[in-house]
Amino acid sequence: MSGFDWIVPVILTIITAATPLVFAGIGELVTEKSGVLNLGVEGMMLVGAVSGFITALVTGNYFLAVAAAALAGAVMAFLFGVLTLSLMANQVATGLSLTLFGVGLSALMGQEFVGEPVSALGKLDIVGLSDLPFIGPILFAQDALVYLSFVMVALVSWFLYKTKAGLILRAVGDSHNAAHSIGYPVIAIRYLAVMFGGAMSGIGGAYLSLAYTPMWAENMTAGRGWIALALIVFATWKPGLVLVGAYMFGGITILQLHAQAAGLNVPSQILSMLPYLATVLVLVLISKDESRIRKHAPACIGKIFHPAA
Repeated sequence: MSGFDWIVPVILTIITAATPLVFAGIGELVTEKSGVLNLGVEGMMLVGAVSGFITALVTGNYFLAVAAAALAGAVMAFLFGVLTLSLMANQVATGLSLTLFGVGLSALMGQEFVGEPVSALGKLDIVGLSDLPFIGPILFAQDALVYLSFVMVALVSWFLYKTKAGLILRAVGDSHNAAHSIGYPVIAIRYLAVMFGGAMSGIGGAYLSLAYTPMWAENMTAGRGWIALALIVFATWKPGLVLVGAYMFGGITILQLHAQAAGLNVPSQILSMLPYLATVLVLVLISKDESRIRKHAPACIGKIFHPAA
């Protein structure tokens, strides 16, 4: 046995830890690019996780499970949109309320399913490639959602920077009054962006309950929604850097798990704090350069749009 045999399992666990962050982060990035700040990512992920799990348990169809999770996340986001875009409620307060609502709703929906196992989302087996040493299991033997996460990052990047619709979305986020003055439906565009973000968060939650740990447990997101929100600032609202940040934070998560398994003489509570301490540290370091944030952040993020103005 080679002394480097541990590398492949570590990389595989990093991929599974990062994938839900990629989905939630890329969805929230589109939401924020439209000028809306939705702090309810954690709640949408939880509702997506329980909806996907229940659907998989009842039907055995994982395509329907992922679709149900995306729909559940989109519905949660739609409720957020009604309150903030139509009724003009404060986005920060509403987002926090959405997280609390999602925590309670997911616990209620899943109370009869706690601890129930399901078969983990199947891995793809590409004949002739999956069995290759080292790169085979890493590149050619992942589940479909891992590949979808990369596809979504590429699609969002293409949409934002290569299409007219993406240009309009960014214009709405940078100056909603100007976009409205030339005839673009600001509210409708933001509804679509918010619901896309909710759907992606729902899929991220479903990955946790169907692949990462194929079971349902209350609060199983364990703060990943908040890390996804921090990823957007870390990535300076760029899709490619969201992917990089997700794998960085996923690596930190796995590092602390392997450190605990190795019996490192450090209290497990401190090791468990590492991903969140890293998140806070990154945000503190980034926030020191306010000009960098102002340069990349959508100018109208979090601001209420008054159509009559």
